[in-house]
Amino acid sequence: MTISLYETDFYAWTEAQVHLLKTQQWDGLDTVNLIEEVETLGRKERQELRNRLAILIGHLLKWQFQPAQQSNSGLGTIREQRLQLKLLLQDSPSLKPYLEQALSDAYDLGVALTIRETELNEQVFLEVCPFSLGQILELRFLPESK
Repeated sequence: MTISLYETDFYAWTEAQVHLLKTQQWDGLDTVNLIEEVETLGRKERQELRNRLAILIGHLLKWQFQPAQQSNSGLGTIREQRLQLKLLLQDSPSLKPYLEQALSDAYDLGVALTIRETELNEQVFLEVCPFSLGQILELRFLPESK
């Protein structure tokens, strides 16, 4: 069995693939691994969107359920995640429809983050996200304290 450059030096493999693409040497391309890597890039974009949404939801929940701990740091994290999501969606507008699909998983992850970082009990949280996507992404929205 031959060990390929893909397995021994990934960076060198990417450089070789770029060269082959730029020079239109189609027969030399490692199409099997190239297809896999392109698919992986798409999954990573979706994962980043879901993870940023989860962090944002977690911090909105912390803001809502821990009013005594509200701070500029918390506001900064909320704002940063909203801006990062905005930039991600500007770079990849085709991810917008995935937001609705990702909301449930992002909410579950956000609840887990909130539980881990606070002394709140899981029973405090609703089973579904109490915020709409519009509220979550709205730059000025902050949930009312409970």
